[in-house]
Amino acid sequence: MHYQSISDVRKQIDELDSQLVKLIAQRGECVKAAAAFKKDTQDVRAPDRVQQVIDKVSILAQEHGLPQEIIQKIYRSMIEAFIDFELKQHQAINHSEAN
Repeated sequence: MHYQSISDVRKQIDELDSQLVKLIAQRGECVKAAAAFKKDTQDVRAPDRVQQVIDKVSILAQEHGLPQEIIQKIYRSMIEAFIDFELKQHQAINHSEAN
């Protein structure tokens, strides 16, 4: 893309951020649904799955010309936040089933 001004660049970033937030919210709904299928906190933490995702997005980043270090930092942070969220969901599900 060719931009005429910093304002044009910022406008594009704002639009992309809007799309990213929507996609992250959709990912969050999937995480919430996944909590119901996991029997314990180890299943929630799923280190093998985390590594699988990191490996996959690293390849995608490389294909799109993005340094792998950037996508790895972003995804590790996002996954950590979603694991915390999913642990709370998992705890709530197990607590309600116990009552």
